[in-house]
Amino acid sequence: MPDDDGLLASLRYLFADIIGDEDEGPPVLPDACPVHLGPAVSAAIQLMIEYQSTKYAQLYVDRLNRFVGRHGVGDAMLADIAQLMAQRMAYEDPIRIAQLKLAEVNAAGVLTARSADDVKKFRLDELIDALPAVVADPILGLLERLGWRRRRVSIRFSANSRFSVRRLRIEAGLKRWRLFSIRYAKERVWVERWLHMIDRSLTKQPAAASAVIHTATMVRGYGDPYRQGIADWHAIIDGLAKPTFDGVLALPDLADAIAEARAAAMPDPRQAALKRKIAEIRARVPAAKLSR
Repeated sequence: MPDDDGLLASLRYLFADIIGDEDEGPPVLPDACPVHLGPAVSAAIQLMIEYQSTKYAQLYVDRLNRFVGRHGVGDAMLADIAQLMAQRMAYEDPIRIAQLKLAEVNAAGVLTARSADDVKKFRLDELIDALPAVVADPILGLLERLGWRRRRVSIRFSANSRFSVRRLRIEAGLKRWRLFSIRYAKERVWVERWLHMIDRSLTKQPAAASAVIHTATMVRGYGDPYRQGIADWHAIIDGLAKPTFDGVLALPDLADAIAEARAAAMPDPRQAALKRKIAEIRARVPAAKLSR
């Protein structure tokens, strides 16, 4: 489970963001942050502000601070954590896509150049996940009964007319709703668990820390690829990393095991090949080495 301090920090900034407490200036870089990482971290902070709010950027800095100056975390590893965490915290949802499309429009609301429309395909349950749970749960239940939960729909994001730009502004302006959404809650828990696994790897098997950090690249985008990535990530963490950290599985080289499992992952909702590979890796560990 994620550490208590991490969860409390996430909840604190969630509620601060909801009530609109934005009196403070943007967060500053951690004191011990290597100088050459300053530009990248500063860019990530600006991304968090644009994506959500100043408080969200502070949450990013607080999360990163757990690893700044920590033994075993070199500059390259810290840079990877900073980059991958920024990518996950700025996860791609319809609101974010609208923000990016709107960036093609200048302050006067005019396109600087002709823009091609972006047509994105989402699952219905994915769109509903952008709503607060109190609203989303009944809708998801109805979609499940109708067999429509996984039905795909196309949404056009365009900035080629005043009407479409107005629509983009409305969609982008819904970013505060994101904090109440099912998807936001899931992403918050996922990021905290990822950071917790990095922390445990640094303590239990430091040589595997980089491999654990880079499992974040499994989770990206939206739609089926996103859901497949999340499912595969949990399968690898639950089947290999967590048992190793818990002392239940004595894997001598967790990094190699993670790489082997990732190579077996395929776009298969049943995860047949991945599950076989994880079982094969676990079977190679002599029974005498398993904690009882």
